[in-house]
Amino acid sequence: MISPRVVVRGGGDLATGVVARLHRSGCAVLICELVEPLTVRRTVSFSSAIGAGTIAVEGITARRSSLADAATVLASGEIPVVVHPGSLPAWPALTDGAGGPEVVVDARMAKRNIDTSITDAALVLGLGPGFTPGLDCHAVVETQRGHDLGRVLWNRPAAPNTGLPGEVGGRGAERVVRAPVAGPVIWAVRIGDVVGAGQTLGSIGRAKLQAPFRGVVRGLIAEGLIVSAGLKVGDIDPRFDTPVDTISDKALAIGGGVLEAVMAWRSGRSG
Repeated sequence: MISPRVVVRGGGDLATGVVARLHRSGCAVLICELVEPLTVRRTVSFSSAIGAGTIAVEGITARRSSLADAATVLASGEIPVVVHPGSLPAWPALTDGAGGPEVVVDARMAKRNIDTSITDAALVLGLGPGFTPGLDCHAVVETQRGHDLGRVLWNRPAAPNTGLPGEVGGRGAERVVRAPVAGPVIWAVRIGDVVGAGQTLGSIGRAKLQAPFRGVVRGLIAEGLIVSAGLKVGDIDPRFDTPVDTISDKALAIGGGVLEAVMAWRSGRSG
């Protein structure tokens, strides 16, 4: 079996950039997700395999799997995505008799550490704010746009959470569509559609969801999902030349940082 063995917690768009980099570099990767992922950029997120069964992103296929079948999925060259929201699962039985994961990456983007421990694996990595190297992980990869995006931090935490989305195409917080009320989401548009300012995107009960400006629908949370008020449910991109079916520059930069950390650890140059 290919090595190292990596468990990535979360399968959203940033996590998918991480998984793609690791998979293409020869790592065996297992993704753990929620039974109902809250992913918005679903066309470029391996978490979409939970609902769809499979999803291909840039030629890499992820498949919903049980832990019992994960080794078979890995052997086929695909990425197993298992529903495992709680504690870390044991690595699936492998022909070489390997035990648990060698590397754990917390890519859930919760902006806080939920339950990841530095003892989870030989190398534990956290993405973005909420993690402290030497305390609950071995290193952090910066996720904030700017000079340090994708940088591996062995001795300090990532930049603090600002609570605001990074600016894209001159737009910041306004490009995020949030649920005004709690309830099930119904969409009137699809990812990739061009929408005008004020256009109805969908609804939650009687509350309408409207486009904040003219742009491209970059992401929509899964239709029918019952969401809480204030949750991010959509993403409008003011740039009209940004693909909605390929991994973003940000996700690839973060994935490159994770890959660097793994290779540094493997070569004894970490820290």
